[in-house]
Amino acid sequence: MVDKKCKICRRIGEKLFLKGEKCFTPKCPFNTRPYPPGKLSSERKHKAAISEFGLQMREKQKIRNLYGVSEKQFANYVKASTKNISKNFSPSLLLYRTLESRLDNIVFRMGLSQSRALARQIVNHGHIKVNNKKLDIPSYLVKLNDLISIRPGSLQTKLFSDISNKIKEVSTPAWLEYDKTKITAKILGGPNEIEVGLDLAKVLEFYSK
Repeated sequence: MVDKKCKICRRIGEKLFLKGEKCFTPKCPFNTRPYPPGKLSSERKHKAAISEFGLQMREKQKIRNLYGVSEKQFANYVKASTKNISKNFSPSLLLYRTLESRLDNIVFRMGLSQSRALARQIVNHGHIKVNNKKLDIPSYLVKLNDLISIRPGSLQTKLFSDISNKIKEVSTPAWLEYDKTKITAKILGGPNEIEVGLDLAKVLEFYSK
Protein backbone atom coordinates (compact mmCIF):
# COMPACT_ATOMS: atom_id res chain seq x y z
CA MET A 1 0.00 0.00 0.00
CA VAL A 2 1.33 3.43 -0.96
CA ASP A 3 2.01 5.76 1.97
CA LYS A 4 -0.38 8.72 2.46
CA LYS A 5 2.53 11.16 2.16
CA CYS A 6 3.48 9.66 -1.20
CA LYS A 7 -0.08 10.11 -2.42
CA ILE A 8 0.06 13.79 -1.49
CA CYS A 9 3.09 14.31 -3.74
CA ARG A 10 1.51 12.35 -6.60
CA ARG A 11 -1.76 14.27 -6.28
CA ILE A 12 0.03 17.63 -6.33
CA GLY A 13 2.36 16.54 -9.11
CA GLU A 14 5.54 17.56 -7.31
CA LYS A 15 7.92 15.78 -4.95
CA LEU A 16 7.76 17.49 -1.55
CA PHE A 17 10.26 15.20 0.23
CA LEU A 18 7.84 14.56 3.09
CA LYS A 19 9.60 11.32 4.09
CA GLY A 20 13.19 12.53 4.17
CA GLU A 21 15.86 10.24 2.68
CA LYS A 22 13.25 7.70 1.52
CA CYS A 23 12.19 10.21 -1.13
CA PHE A 24 15.60 9.91 -2.81
CA THR A 25 15.37 6.16 -3.46
CA PRO A 26 14.50 4.73 -6.92
CA LYS A 27 11.52 2.95 -5.33
CA CYS A 28 9.87 6.23 -4.35
CA PRO A 29 6.21 5.97 -5.55
CA PHE A 30 6.47 9.41 -7.12
CA ASN A 31 9.11 7.98 -9.48
CA THR A 32 7.44 4.64 -10.11
CA ARG A 33 3.90 6.04 -10.45
CA PRO A 34 4.21 9.54 -11.93
CA TYR A 35 0.48 10.18 -12.05
CA PRO A 36 -2.27 11.08 -9.52
CA PRO A 37 -3.44 8.25 -7.21
CA GLY A 38 -6.43 6.21 -8.32
CA LYS A 39 -7.17 4.10 -11.36
CA LEU A 40 -5.19 5.26 -14.38
CA SER A 41 -7.59 5.54 -17.27
CA SER A 42 -6.54 6.30 -20.83
CA GLU A 43 -7.94 9.81 -20.44
CA ARG A 44 -5.82 10.51 -17.35
CA LYS A 45 -2.59 9.57 -19.10
CA HIS A 46 -2.70 13.00 -20.70
CA LYS A 47 -2.51 16.03 -18.42
CA ALA A 48 -5.70 18.04 -18.57
CA ALA A 49 -5.57 21.82 -18.56
CA ILE A 50 -5.89 23.19 -15.04
CA SER A 51 -7.90 26.31 -14.33
CA GLU A 52 -6.40 29.27 -12.46
CA PHE A 53 -8.48 28.32 -9.42
CA GLY A 54 -7.16 24.78 -9.71
CA LEU A 55 -3.58 26.07 -9.77
CA GLN A 56 -4.25 28.19 -6.70
CA MET A 57 -5.76 25.26 -4.83
CA ARG A 58 -2.88 22.97 -5.77
CA GLU A 59 -0.32 25.51 -4.57
CA LYS A 60 -2.25 25.93 -1.32
CA GLN A 61 -2.29 22.16 -0.76
CA LYS A 62 1.37 21.89 -1.71
CA ILE A 63 2.58 24.50 0.79
CA ARG A 64 0.18 23.41 3.55
CA ASN A 65 1.39 19.82 3.30
CA LEU A 66 5.02 20.87 2.90
CA TYR A 67 4.91 22.52 6.33
CA GLY A 68 2.49 19.98 7.81
CA VAL A 69 -0.09 22.56 8.84
CA SER A 70 -3.80 21.84 9.33
CA GLU A 71 -6.34 23.55 7.09
CA LYS A 72 -7.67 25.68 9.95
CA GLN A 73 -4.25 26.76 11.13
CA PHE A 74 -3.10 27.54 7.61
CA ALA A 75 -6.19 29.70 7.02
CA ASN A 76 -5.42 31.55 10.26
CA TYR A 77 -1.87 32.21 9.08
CA VAL A 78 -3.21 33.60 5.81
CA LYS A 79 -5.72 35.80 7.62
CA ALA A 80 -3.03 37.22 9.90
CA SER A 81 -0.66 37.93 7.00
CA THR A 82 -3.31 39.93 5.13
CA LYS A 83 -4.60 41.69 8.23
CA ASN A 84 -1.27 42.84 9.64
CA ILE A 85 -0.23 45.27 6.93
CA SER A 86 3.51 45.96 6.92
CA LYS A 87 5.54 48.58 5.04
CA ASN A 88 8.53 46.25 4.94
CA PHE A 89 6.94 42.92 4.00
CA SER A 90 4.26 41.92 1.51
CA PRO A 91 1.42 39.64 2.73
CA SER A 92 3.07 36.77 0.82
CA LEU A 93 6.38 37.28 2.60
CA LEU A 94 4.63 37.68 5.96
CA LEU A 95 2.94 34.32 5.43
CA TYR A 96 6.25 32.72 4.50
CA ARG A 97 7.99 34.21 7.54
CA THR A 98 5.24 32.79 9.77
CA LEU A 99 5.61 29.29 8.31
CA GLU A 100 9.39 29.45 8.63
CA SER A 101 9.09 30.62 12.25
CA ARG A 102 7.37 27.44 13.42
CA LEU A 103 9.50 25.54 15.93
CA ASP A 104 9.24 22.27 13.99
CA ASN A 105 10.55 24.06 10.91
CA ILE A 106 13.51 25.47 12.88
CA VAL A 107 14.38 21.95 14.04
CA PHE A 108 14.23 20.83 10.40
CA ARG A 109 16.37 23.77 9.25
CA MET A 110 18.97 22.88 11.90
CA GLY A 111 19.33 19.46 10.29
CA LEU A 112 18.11 17.63 13.39
CA SER A 113 15.60 15.74 11.24
CA GLN A 114 15.31 14.76 7.59
CA SER A 115 11.71 15.93 7.31
CA ARG A 116 9.37 18.37 9.00
CA ALA A 117 7.14 15.44 9.99
CA LEU A 118 9.97 13.93 12.04
CA ALA A 119 10.79 17.40 13.40
CA ARG A 120 7.23 17.65 14.74
CA GLN A 121 7.67 14.32 16.52
CA ILE A 122 10.97 15.48 18.00
CA VAL A 123 9.32 18.60 19.41
CA ASN A 124 6.21 16.69 20.56
CA HIS A 125 8.36 14.23 22.51
CA GLY A 126 10.03 17.03 24.48
CA HIS A 127 13.52 16.82 22.99
CA ILE A 128 13.79 20.56 22.21
CA LYS A 129 14.36 23.56 24.44
CA VAL A 130 13.64 27.22 23.71
CA ASN A 131 15.58 29.65 25.89
CA ASN A 132 16.62 26.71 28.08
CA LYS A 133 13.04 25.62 28.74
CA LYS A 134 11.53 22.44 27.30
CA LEU A 135 8.85 23.22 24.74
CA ASP A 136 6.72 20.53 23.11
CA ILE A 137 4.55 22.69 20.83
CA PRO A 138 5.56 22.27 17.15
CA SER A 139 3.48 25.28 16.06
CA TYR A 140 5.21 27.64 18.50
CA LEU A 141 6.40 30.70 16.56
CA VAL A 142 9.95 31.56 17.50
CA LYS A 143 10.85 35.18 18.20
CA LEU A 144 13.89 37.38 17.77
CA ASN A 145 16.81 36.22 19.95
CA ASP A 146 15.15 32.93 20.92
CA LEU A 147 17.75 30.21 21.50
CA ILE A 148 16.89 26.71 20.25
CA SER A 149 18.74 23.69 21.63
CA ILE A 150 18.42 19.96 22.27
CA ARG A 151 17.52 18.84 25.79
CA PRO A 152 20.76 17.46 27.34
CA GLY A 153 19.15 14.15 28.27
CA SER A 154 17.94 13.67 24.69
CA LEU A 155 21.49 13.92 23.32
CA GLN A 156 22.17 10.48 24.79
CA THR A 157 19.32 8.84 22.88
CA LYS A 158 19.62 6.90 19.61
CA LEU A 159 17.67 9.65 17.86
CA PHE A 160 20.61 12.04 18.14
CA SER A 161 23.46 9.56 17.87
CA ASP A 162 26.24 10.95 15.68
CA ILE A 163 24.27 14.19 15.30
CA SER A 164 27.45 16.31 15.31
CA ASN A 165 28.64 14.60 12.12
CA LYS A 166 25.20 14.67 10.51
CA ILE A 167 24.89 18.46 10.77
CA LYS A 168 28.38 19.27 9.47
CA GLU A 169 27.18 19.83 5.92
CA VAL A 170 23.86 21.44 6.88
CA SER A 171 23.35 24.87 5.33
CA THR A 172 21.12 27.10 7.43
CA PRO A 173 19.36 30.37 6.50
CA ALA A 174 21.19 33.64 7.21
CA TRP A 175 18.59 34.53 9.83
CA LEU A 176 19.70 31.60 12.00
CA GLU A 177 22.96 31.88 13.96
CA TYR A 178 23.93 28.23 14.17
CA ASP A 179 26.57 27.01 16.60
CA LYS A 180 27.23 23.48 15.34
CA THR A 181 29.57 22.73 18.24
CA LYS A 182 26.91 23.39 20.88
CA ILE A 183 24.09 22.48 18.46
CA THR A 184 22.17 25.66 19.22
CA ALA A 185 20.49 28.15 16.92
CA LYS A 186 19.72 31.77 17.74
CA ILE A 187 16.93 33.56 15.86
CA LEU A 188 18.31 36.69 14.23
CA GLY A 189 15.13 37.61 12.36
CA GLY A 190 13.31 35.96 9.48
CA PRO A 191 13.62 35.36 5.74
CA ASN A 192 13.55 38.41 3.47
CA GLU A 193 12.86 36.41 0.32
CA ILE A 194 10.47 33.57 -0.43
CA GLU A 195 12.05 30.26 -1.33
CA VAL A 196 12.13 29.56 -5.05
CA GLY A 197 9.33 27.22 -6.09
CA LEU A 198 6.77 28.49 -3.58
CA ASP A 199 4.05 30.75 -5.03
CA LEU A 200 2.42 32.21 -1.93
CA ALA A 201 0.69 34.88 -4.01
CA LYS A 202 -1.46 32.12 -5.51
CA VAL A 203 -2.30 30.95 -2.00
CA LEU A 204 -3.50 34.41 -1.00
CA GLU A 205 -5.55 34.62 -4.21
CA PHE A 206 -7.17 31.29 -3.35
CA TYR A 207 -8.29 32.51 0.07
CA SER A 208 -9.48 35.87 -1.30
CA LYS A 209 -12.27 34.20 -3.29
